[in-house]
Amino acid sequence: MIHPASFPAPRALSPLRCLYFLGLILALGQDISARPHIILLMGDDHGWEETAYNGHPHLHTPVLDQMAREGLRLDHFYAAHPSCSPTRGSVLTGRHPNRYGTFTPNHSIRPEEQTIAQLLKSAGYRTGHFGKWHVGPVKAESPTNPGAMGFDEWLSHDNFFELDPWFSRNGGPPEPFQGESSEIVIREAIRFIGNGKDHDQPVFVVVWFGSPHEPYSGLPSDLARYDHLPESYSAREVALTSNETGLRVRRPLRDVLRERYAEITAMDRAIGQLRDYLKNQGLHRNTLLWYCGDNGTPSSGLVVSPFRGLKGTLYEGGIRVPGLIEWPERINRARVSKIATVTSDILPTLCELVGISPPKRPLDGISLVRLLDNQMKKRPNPICFWSFDTRQLQDRGFPPYLPARLQEGTTPLVKLMNGKPTRTFRNLHHPSIEKRDFGGARSILDGRFKLVIHDRNAEKPLRELFDLHQDPEESNNLSLERPELRHRLEDELHRWQGSVLESLTGKDY
Repeated sequence: MIHPASFPAPRALSPLRCLYFLGLILALGQDISARPHIILLMGDDHGWEETAYNGHPHLHTPVLDQMAREGLRLDHFYAAHPSCSPTRGSVLTGRHPNRYGTFTPNHSIRPEEQTIAQLLKSAGYRTGHFGKWHVGPVKAESPTNPGAMGFDEWLSHDNFFELDPWFSRNGGPPEPFQGESSEIVIREAIRFIGNGKDHDQPVFVVVWFGSPHEPYSGLPSDLARYDHLPESYSAREVALTSNETGLRVRRPLRDVLRERYAEITAMDRAIGQLRDYLKNQGLHRNTLLWYCGDNGTPSSGLVVSPFRGLKGTLYEGGIRVPGLIEWPERINRARVSKIATVTSDILPTLCELVGISPPKRPLDGISLVRLLDNQMKKRPNPICFWSFDTRQLQDRGFPPYLPARLQEGTTPLVKLMNGKPTRTFRNLHHPSIEKRDFGGARSILDGRFKLVIHDRNAEKPLRELFDLHQDPEESNNLSLERPELRHRLEDELHRWQGSVLESLTGKDY
């Protein structure tokens, strides 16, 4: 008789491995090939007003305009944060970025976060990321690179990129690529889709463009389209990065806009190349294609907007972005939705569509499946926004979440940071919560009403209450006229912040 002790002890499975095997088991009972292909596209610093379909007086965006005419147009779609890295974290996790310390650009995600790529991979999807990453280094040894976060393949950059960009393929050394950057990442996405089209396996593809983030550059044909911008724009100068030095420079707005608009038009054309490929391959009808921006327009690109504020602010101009969904198989009639939706909604929506459970931890997004099916009349809960005050962390002595060597980026870009053409990421352990942790600009949007709180003056924070239906410009502060509503929204916002800070301590892991 063999004694049980002679057998090796079973090796414990990590939660992610358990999730992977559970997804495979569930997938065996379903027709995987019937599931939709899912492609998420995101422009970098692309504001709500910067499309022809939203009335821009100069921009040429025929592909996005066609998507708006034929699919689901989300007119009240929001970025979870008024800057890039945090919003990207919200897409990956369905959670507000402050829950895991992705406070500002160049703050990394935490390795323990569960992403939509990991979830879809566990359900049988092939997963690929192409373009801007910016929630950690993309190199192979990084525990927050696209592969560690669930992507089978990636051609990615630590941050943004211009013409003739450098990318890392699957974590390898950076390589130069010649051409227009949006077309390059779309070409790589098409290659990835094509490599698996004969295997009856659905794909999940994320394309995060480097456009139209400054510094701006464009192909001659795209620049020529905007040769006739009003001369009056030359009277104003704006600050941005020099393509020659990587440092700040001031230039006439007209010249800057010509380059920025060229980037947007090139990105639009690249999206058209992807749509044409899907149609030619017979994949278009059962592909969910979702486009959005990551935050509002920056000061270097703003010339006309119906909203107050810009990138970095919690007014509509800082967080409302283009939102478009195409999926002919399910969305067979063009619609315009004015229900507030946000990038954090992407993960729970995709989980419900595919039939997998979302992570068992606090989520800040909701499933929009009922909205896709034209059955949602209003959003069931508010959307909260929060720009964490990172200044008050400087004297706390919190240790770094990851070793410094694992936070060093490798892919070069024009814009210098501390004299380097690469990016260094950061994230801190946050073991204790103090009253000051609740500070920073914050906002809550509940139906038609939006409360914005600024506490730059800690003794007397500024509270602004707006009725967005009557006042989309956020010019009429109702906080004194509607004190009960203001107090209710502020209390709800504060409770939500408490939940976020509990996550920040690592409680969810």
